[in-house]
Amino acid sequence: MELRNLEKTSKWGYMFYISYQGKKFQCFDEMEGKISVKGEFRKVMHSLGFTWAKGIQQSGRTDAKVSASENILYVSSNYTGVMEELKEKFNKLSGEKLQVKAVKKTVPGLVFPEMIGKREYLYTYPAKKIKHTREEIEKLCSELSGTYDVSKFTDTKGRQLKEHIRTVEVSFTEKGLRFLGDSFMPKQVRIMSGYILTGEKTPLPGEYLSLEKIYLKEEMQDLIIEEAENFEEEGVLKAEKIGNKNLYIIYAPKGKKGELIGKNGKNIKSLRKKYGEIIVREL
Repeated sequence: MELRNLEKTSKWGYMFYISYQGKKFQCFDEMEGKISVKGEFRKVMHSLGFTWAKGIQQSGRTDAKVSASENILYVSSNYTGVMEELKEKFNKLSGEKLQVKAVKKTVPGLVFPEMIGKREYLYTYPAKKIKHTREEIEKLCSELSGTYDVSKFTDTKGRQLKEHIRTVEVSFTEKGLRFLGDSFMPKQVRIMSGYILTGEKTPLPGEYLSLEKIYLKEEMQDLIIEEAENFEEEGVLKAEKIGNKNLYIIYAPKGKKGELIGKNGKNIKSLRKKYGEIIVREL
């Protein structure tokens, strides 16, 4: 987003880091008549006065009954409340089935899935159901790691996709099978888990699968907005910094933006020499 547009817009982007119990939901995306992760998020957020115009974007979709220790939902909103308070109220209303772990402010209007570098999944299957030895499992993990056509590890829907090449790293830990990749085909992790643990290319139950961690691309890190430390200037209520760049957003009291900028931009020019690029907003 161009600086001029960022100065004019009333919206900000928000990344909601969430965790949820897959057994509590029938699906991930909103579907009429079904209990979904996105549907629950929307319902609770709207009840708290947090709304947005467009849909909810995500870092990764999960199948029915699949849990998440970490997933991210992204929306752009005009909300101006305190995020920490919103998070606490959300968690109290939603309970253990869906929790907001953290909220990060970003520039608005992102195509969020494109900002995700990698996703990490963990498949924890009961030991008594595993048919292969540890040696066999580790050998298969090594064989299935790499960049190649993984269409034999997906369903009909997946095989209809244009792109079948995926990069995946598979390892076996004390917790279970760990999958790390930039993108996965439908049911890929569950079918691979079935093949590695039992020798059958059939999807194992989703209840044993969890989305463990989301890795953001480096360019996404530069779009996150955080409170600026050591920015104390007369007439500035608060200051924020965008990423690792010398790019700041400073807030003036309502009706005082002109005073902060100064006659012919004198004040803002002085601040820009000191800090770098600055966007002025009212609060």
